[in-house]
Amino acid sequence: MTACSAKKTCCSGGAKNQTLTSLEDSATRYKWNITGMDCASCAGKIEKAVKGASGVLQVKVAFATERLLVDLDKNQQPEVIETIVKGLGFGLRTFGQPDEEEPIWKSHSTFFLMALLMTLSGILMLINPDWGSKGFMVATLAGLIPFAKKAFAQIRNGTWFGIETLMTVAASGALILGETTEAALVLFLFIIGELLEGFAGRKAKAGIKGLMQLTPDTAWRIEDEKRVEVPADFLMPGEVIEVLPGDRLPVDASLLSEMGVFDESALTGESIPVNRESGEKVLAGCLVVDHPIRLAVVSEPGASAIDRIIRLIEEADERRAPIARIVDRFSAWYTPLVMSVAGLVFLLPPLMFGGDWNTWAYKALALLLIACPCALIISIPAAVTSALTAASRFGALIKGGAALEQMRLVKWLALDKTGTLTKGKPEVTGIHAINGNEDVLLRLAGAVEQGSSHPLAKAIIAEAEQRNIALPEATEVRVLLGRGVKGCVDSQVIKVLAPRHVDIENPLTEQVTEFESDGNTVVVVICDNAVIGLLALADSLRKDAIIAIERLKKQGVQCVMLTGDNHRAAAAIANRLGIDFEAELMPDDKVAAIRRIQNTHNQSVAMVGDGINDAPALKAAEIGIAMGKGSDVALETADAALTHERLTELPNMIGLSRRTARIIRQNIILALGINTLVLLTTVFGITGLMAAVMSDTGSTVLVTLNALRLMRKKDY
Repeated sequence: MTACSAKKTCCSGGAKNQTLTSLEDSATRYKWNITGMDCASCAGKIEKAVKGASGVLQVKVAFATERLLVDLDKNQQPEVIETIVKGLGFGLRTFGQPDEEEPIWKSHSTFFLMALLMTLSGILMLINPDWGSKGFMVATLAGLIPFAKKAFAQIRNGTWFGIETLMTVAASGALILGETTEAALVLFLFIIGELLEGFAGRKAKAGIKGLMQLTPDTAWRIEDEKRVEVPADFLMPGEVIEVLPGDRLPVDASLLSEMGVFDESALTGESIPVNRESGEKVLAGCLVVDHPIRLAVVSEPGASAIDRIIRLIEEADERRAPIARIVDRFSAWYTPLVMSVAGLVFLLPPLMFGGDWNTWAYKALALLLIACPCALIISIPAAVTSALTAASRFGALIKGGAALEQMRLVKWLALDKTGTLTKGKPEVTGIHAINGNEDVLLRLAGAVEQGSSHPLAKAIIAEAEQRNIALPEATEVRVLLGRGVKGCVDSQVIKVLAPRHVDIENPLTEQVTEFESDGNTVVVVICDNAVIGLLALADSLRKDAIIAIERLKKQGVQCVMLTGDNHRAAAAIANRLGIDFEAELMPDDKVAAIRRIQNTHNQSVAMVGDGINDAPALKAAEIGIAMGKGSDVALETADAALTHERLTELPNMIGLSRRTARIIRQNIILALGINTLVLLTTVFGITGLMAAVMSDTGSTVLVTLNALRLMRKKDY
């Protein structure tokens, strides 16, 4: 457990999308890690119980990351919370403490004990039925005691109709009726169902735990030119840290060293290490490749790139799909109703029609087991959690079930240009050398552009480096404000200028026009007052953009590009993609364009963007999708993010959403169908207690396995 003192921001950095509200002056926030949760309903039980405790102002249980956050009155001790949670049968450990794996025999002791006792009882049953019956009674009691403890703890904390209560009543009733074998099987089969459910939950959370392990717990902070090891949570913006080769960044930071090579594959999916220059931002979780580097911390505690991703996943439990909320409301009255019906089945036939008490008590117990809506409750969270995990694996982060469900309705996709459809930085796309020697042209232009921070200059130098052209040293380099740059190379005066500042001959004018009509920016290279060639530069289209657009069209999704760039550059990109576009838009113009599509077509619109200027449009659309390296504002505003920045994941997200909806419908039909069938057969005496047990456990396993199908890798 950890605690933070009462301030107006929480200990996780006060990020904009923090779920809990700011602390009151009289409150303290505590954080724990919970163990033993098998499904989202476990998190709901804990949250309900803790909310009822004295002095609790706010509480949040995040099933996905197994975190418990509680705002507690300063006069109340945190031990109260620990007692409640442990009383419910769950474990607590200090927040951030390493997860120590218990031996399997200890973590599943009830299962192994019951398995042993039931095996011995089965052997005894063959020797002496009476001994065997007593053995099954002992096995039942061994399994019943943990269930009964949980049930009573939940009842004390306001949960009257939990599965533990139903199992306790059903198993106790079976013992009273002398059905010791069936009583033991009731509990044993349910425990097996819980084991499978827990396996499904752990499998779905494995990716999230992997994210949490990407950042180290400690960091080397530089103090008076000395390295001091400190907890990563204590690092504050502006502090200088050093990261060694083979280590990962604990926080988001700005590079102070002249150059650094980083493996960013954990965040971007790109396997090739990337070079970063001084001043560039590097995200938490990136691996340092070649030499020790120093950086300045830029993220607040608990607000790094990894923390933001984890927090978005946590919020998925709260931003649940509308259908999930409907099922929760249904389950709230469904279980008490069927328990009441079971009571009537037990009382009315014997009292009014002289029925046999044992027979109708047996049927009532079967109905109690059928009443438990385990499969129904887990059907949607299992599918949503599996889908969100699958999305994160292929590089898409979706902020919860509501966004996931809404995505299947998308019929229009609006995309920003720069940084979304294009790479966001110019590249040399064409060279026209008068003497035919492109390398000489690049050598001279690159020489005078060295040292410049202008994006076009960087593009020219990058092209020269790609061709392995050695750039000579230029002297007397001077920036010609608003026109270009000038310098001396090999005793020659070299100028790189915009075409409008140069008198060029007619054939070159036609070449400039051709380059510009394709959306390029053109520069003219001059040597000793003679034009020696042209360089065309453009923000190049992402390699996967055309494939993504084609797949979206096949899904019935119309695409439109909304950009603040000029009409000519926008037209060049839109024509290559075969989509409509609107250009020279301000942020409010993009919002207006989104509104026009919504009003004209009366269909759901998704917006994809990466910049601060896209944030209003991301919010205006039914679904906002941000690029993973986009601005913080865009990432906070959006409902989803492409963490690997692969546009082909857009159709995958929509396809995954549609497939999830199908799986959820299948799960609801399975859960309700099996329960209804067994309910009817039990009432009419066709099936008994064992069928009820098998239907409850079986349907839970079926819907869980069906939901896990969403985690299989495929293109949708």
